[in-house]
Amino acid sequence: MTKQKTWTARKEDLKGEWYVVDASGVALGRLASSVARILKGKHKPTYTPHLNTGDHVIVVNAARILLTGGKLDGKTYTRYSGYPSGLRARTVREQMERDPTFPVTNAVRGMLQNNTLGADMLKRLRVYAGPEHGHAAQAPKALRFDAKGEIQIG
Repeated sequence: MTKQKTWTARKEDLKGEWYVVDASGVALGRLASSVARILKGKHKPTYTPHLNTGDHVIVVNAARILLTGGKLDGKTYTRYSGYPSGLRARTVREQMERDPTFPVTNAVRGMLQNNTLGADMLKRLRVYAGPEHGHAAQAPKALRFDAKGEIQIG
């Protein structure tokens, strides 16, 4: 009987690809979960939970994401300074007027693990409000959403 060995990725095995996804007309949650999956590297057969095996993702047209229901005025982003009456809240509409990339970045951050590995994965995310990005030299591959709302590479 042979002994089975568990394969794990090494530093020299980690090579990140570049992908670009158009966020116009895509629901925020579907976009964020798909992007987080690619940042984690779960789409690869070399996925290793304790290593950053993920790829780089460029999100363009973040200002044109789709929010269903009454989330544009009903959902709020809150932050607390720690002082009395230090709670600040903004609706999604107010936040998108200030920074259109914030809802996408915040949603993806919430779907990554809350440790240094998740922070390292988040560094591989680039979000742009418009259709232009400055990463043409990396030759990013296009990601698209199919009819079911699942992401397709290529």
